Amino acid sequence: SPLYRKILSSNKTHDIHSMRCNLADRLLAAIDKKRNPCCVGLDPVAERLPPHLIRGDSFEYIADAFWKFNSLLIDAVADLVPVVKPQMAFYEKYGSPGVKAFKDTVDYARSQGLIVIEDGKRADIGSTSQAYAEGHLGKVWTPSGKRSSLNLDLLTINPYLGTDGLDPFIGACKECDKGVFILVKTSNPSSVQFQDRLVRISELERNTLENAGVVIEDGHTPLYNLVALQVARYAQDCRGEREYSSIGAVVGAPFPEQAETLRKIMPRSFFLVPGYGKKQGGTAQGVVPCFNSDGYGAVVNSSSDINFAWEEEHNPEDFAGAARRKTEYMITDICGALYSAGKAPKAWKM
Repeated sequence: SPLYRKILSSNKTHDIHSMRCNLADRLLAAIDKKRNPCCVGLDPVAERLPPHLIRGDSFEYIADAFWKFNSLLIDAVADLVPVVKPQMAFYEKYGSPGVKAFKDTVDYARSQGLIVIEDGKRADIGSTSQAYAEGHLGKVWTPSGKRSSLNLDLLTINPYLGTDGLDPFIGACKECDKGVFILVKTSNPSSVQFQDRLVRISELERNTLENAGVVIEDGHTPLYNLVALQVARYAQDCRGEREYSSIGAVVGAPFPEQAETLRKIMPRSFFLVPGYGKKQGGTAQGVVPCFNSDGYGAVVNSSSDINFAWEEEHNPEDFAGAARRKTEYMITDICGALYSAGKAPKAWKM
C-alpha cells in the first residue's frame, strides 16, 4: 500500500549499538530509521514450531530448533522493525540449551542492528537484584576484569518489592547506557486484582498527581498510579538528549483509558505496550493514547500473532514469510492509527 511504502522509506543508516549514548536516544534513532514503533516478540513454543525444524526430542534438539526459527524470523523482519523482544521463560524451561538459544538469539538480533528487550520480569532484594542487574544489563566480575554477560539493551522488571529491588537496575542503566521497563499496568485481564486496587495516598502524592492532570477522588488512586509516580522519579534523572528517558513502563494495549492517564504521569518514559493483536484484543486505535503528541513514547509488541502466522496460511515451509507479512500488516495498522490521530512524528513525513 502507499502508506506501507511511505513507512518503509528510511533515513541514512547507522549502527545503533555503536552509539555511546542514552538508551532512549538509541531507541528513538532506531524508530526513526524504520519509521515505525513496532516490536516483534520472539517467543518460540516447541509444539507450535514448523515440524521440519525439530529433529529429535532432546532439549538440545529443541533449543536448536528455537535458534533456527528465531534466526530466520530475525532475517525476515530486521529491515522492518526497530526492536525485538524474546521472553526468557520460553527458553529457560529447556535448561542450559534453552538459555544458550536465548543468548544466541540476542547476539544475532543485535548484530542485525536491532534493539533487544528481554522480557524477564526480574527483581529481588539487595545483592540478588544487583546480580540480576549485572547479569542482564551490566557487567559481571571475572578475574581478568568485568565484562558483559547476557548484554540486553532493555529488561522488564517487577516493582512490587520496592525501590531497593529496583535501584540496582537503575544503576546499571546509568553505568552501561541500558534501559528498563517497569511493570505498571500489564495487559493480562487479572491485572485488575492488585494493580487497580484503590489505595490511600499522601498529600504530596495527591498534589503531584493532580498537577499532572489526574483526577483524585476521596484521597485514593489505583496502585498503578503510585508505581507510575516512582517510574517518573527515576526517569527524571535518566533522560537523553531528546528528553526521553531510558526508564520506561509496561502499559498494556487492552487498557487505553488507563494508558491516557499514565501518559500524563510519565511524560518522558517509553511505554512497552504488550497485548496488541487477536490473542489479547489490543487494537491499533487502542494503543494511540500510549504515545505523546509528538508521536513518540511507545513501542508496541506482537508475539504469537507474528511467530505463528504460518498456521493461518497453512504453510510451515514459509513460516518466515508469513511472519514478515503479518509484521507488515502490524506496521501499517499501528502507523495508520498514528497518522489518523495526528500523532505521526514529523521525522517520518515526506
